[in-house]
Amino acid sequence: MQIFTADFLLKFTWRSKRAKGRVGALGLACLVLLASGLMTSPTQAQFSFSSKLSDSEREREFAALARDVTALEKQLGILKRVVKLVRPSVVHIEASRAERLTYGRRGQVEEAGSGVIVKMRAKHYVLTNRHVIRRSTNEQIRIKLADGRVLNPERVWSDRGTDIAVMEIDASDVTPARLGNSDKAQIGDFVIAFGSPFGLSQSVTYGILSAKGRRELELGDEGVRFQDFMQTDAAINPGNSGGPLVNLRGQLIGINTAIASNSGGNEGIGFTIPLNMVKGVARQLIQQGKVVRAFLGVNLDASFGPADAAKLGLPNPRGARISGVTAESPAAVADLRVNDVVLQFRGIRIDDDSHLVNLVGLTEVNKLVPIIIFRDGRTMQMNVKVGDRSAFLAE
Repeated sequence: MQIFTADFLLKFTWRSKRAKGRVGALGLACLVLLASGLMTSPTQAQFSFSSKLSDSEREREFAALARDVTALEKQLGILKRVVKLVRPSVVHIEASRAERLTYGRRGQVEEAGSGVIVKMRAKHYVLTNRHVIRRSTNEQIRIKLADGRVLNPERVWSDRGTDIAVMEIDASDVTPARLGNSDKAQIGDFVIAFGSPFGLSQSVTYGILSAKGRRELELGDEGVRFQDFMQTDAAINPGNSGGPLVNLRGQLIGINTAIASNSGGNEGIGFTIPLNMVKGVARQLIQQGKVVRAFLGVNLDASFGPADAAKLGLPNPRGARISGVTAESPAAVADLRVNDVVLQFRGIRIDDDSHLVNLVGLTEVNKLVPIIIFRDGRTMQMNVKVGDRSAFLAE
């Protein structure tokens, strides 16, 4: 299976079985009907198609249908209200660039994507994906607002490590999105995706949150180093990149980034950057023009498995085993040692070495972080003050 972001074809090896049983619009309607008592089960319902209805019977049936639909619309009206509240915050992005074509000729290539307006530090910004605008100048980026106005960004920042971009805009009478808390989003929550699939701006789809904490996705030639994606079955297609994912309260909880697909179209597996990660990156980009990564100072054993865990006396084969400690690093100061297995970092259970690397890289510099390790047959809790990566490593 392959990963698509914006209009680029990106390679990705999909190891999991394809998700089945996606709840469609009709399925959601039936669930609401059953829950509200407006629809009986198939064994209770009586259908007769053999006899023709009289005019009066048809009128009675249409009247009954209208009553049932009215009751159903009251239940499903929440979707319409969310769309009405969120759409003014959604933008369509076109980014052009000069590129060498076949036989040495040069031409203009256009990239299309989406974005969402937010308000930070009393100014308005558009959040999107870096891969949508990465090769374009400010003058080559056109931001089309929901009311039809077209703007060029005043300033643009981007972070390669997370594929997040922020664009400052100078516009009055714009509607910023209401921000939610992606940490509180749960698997099974209904979500709504907005964007410009295949250039069709202001498109809306919905589904559920399918999973959280997706990592190790091979996204393009440059890759995305720090990953903690949420997965959704809401229909996301090329051009949705950078668009918002919102919950049923109309709150922004993520930025849609990629899909896993064999065909290039939606197959019910989309990936979204959690809003809390986006906010942290965007705040640093706006304040200091770049993202400063945290540093722990450990080397990790990528091959750590069940046999290694058993040798150390660890009951469950999880966590990240330390194979080396950098001198005078935060890990050394906290007395982390070789063969320690990090089980939790920042209150989050560690799955493997790449999980720990992601969490450290997305942690605020100089923050005191609680960790739990396994050492000499028992668990220990300690605190580590992570440092500035650039002070220890040359980027």
